[in-house]
Amino acid sequence: MQILAFDFGTKKIGVAVGQTSTFTSSPLQVISSKDNKVNWNEIIILLDEWKPELIIVGKPLNMDGTDSEIMKEVDRFFLKLKNIYDAKYEYIDERLTTFEARQILEDRNSLVDASAAKILIDNWFEQNKE
Repeated sequence: MQILAFDFGTKKIGVAVGQTSTFTSSPLQVISSKDNKVNWNEIIILLDEWKPELIIVGKPLNMDGTDSEIMKEVDRFFLKLKNIYDAKYEYIDERLTTFEARQILEDRNSLVDASAAKILIDNWFEQNKE
């Protein structure tokens, strides 16, 4: 099964791709938002190109498990994705994924958001092992 993961941010959205047949994932790209508006055209191009069967969106939780301030925007992003593309959708806890990605990449900022999305897929694989 083809997977796309989105690590939502108001300025940048990290995107990664994964495949359940090989249990592999890779950072794909970072989509920049202009004036805090999601670049839906670029997202639609990605969806058409990769044709994912599962879309994972990082759920930004505070360390105590409560929703973070950005959660309402993430919910709007999640619902719009569901309205424009037919697939299975899941949230996955994204606590510390950006921190982990920065450690892996030693702060090479251009790849951090896409690598955080890759970690979302890897975490999903870990939670869905049979």
